[in-house]
Amino acid sequence: MIYLAIVILGGFAGFVSGIIGTGGSIILLPILSWKFGPQVAVPMMAVASILSNFSRVIIWRKEIDWRACLTYSALAVPGAVLGANTLWALPPKISNVCIGVFFLALVPLMAWSRRHNLTLNTWQLALCGLVVGFLTGMVFSTGPMTVPIFSGFGLVKQGLIATESAASLIVFLTKTSTFGVLGALPLSVVLSGIFVGASQISGIYLSKGLVSRMPTKIFHLLVSMMMLAAGASMLWDGVI
Repeated sequence: MIYLAIVILGGFAGFVSGIIGTGGSIILLPILSWKFGPQVAVPMMAVASILSNFSRVIIWRKEIDWRACLTYSALAVPGAVLGANTLWALPPKISNVCIGVFFLALVPLMAWSRRHNLTLNTWQLALCGLVVGFLTGMVFSTGPMTVPIFSGFGLVKQGLIATESAASLIVFLTKTSTFGVLGALPLSVVLSGIFVGASQISGIYLSKGLVSRMPTKIFHLLVSMMMLAAGASMLWDGVI
């Protein structure tokens, strides 16, 4: 029964992440942590994220801004290695509280930056990659953080989802490889992660047509709602 619930939630998570570029981990991790425990669920979700991001890359491959993707990834990759190693030393509740507060604060900051037409340049995008790469190595999801970063670089809708997914794929490959070196990826975790990732693919494909027709204002609203939910979820997990 639990695996049926994971399949259903996986399809929904894939649909949500296919629309706004993030949210799959936030939806799935609570049930995975309840079933397997957080030490297994986080590496499992890293494997699943490789499949879900790869699916979005395939769907939107013509929309990828490779300059933005590679600029971000150049420092995000070493950041993810450092973050994954730090995960085992730092209490996860502390990192969850900090990132949860940051997510909540970022929503009004994003709205303010759009009103004033503020954008990120290439160097700022690379520095954001370093910070978010480090945080991605430590926590289960920083997707709500990467979406506004690429939005600030001028990407929207298909281009944003495609580029964010390509960059996240690179970072999650790095994170998963680091977990493997640390001994946190036994075969059972890898196979379970593949199962979870595969459950998201149908939802991702179903979302494609909706993204193409979605007004930009609605897209930004959905991103903000997901960030509020992510921030509240991580803050709750860190405090309770």
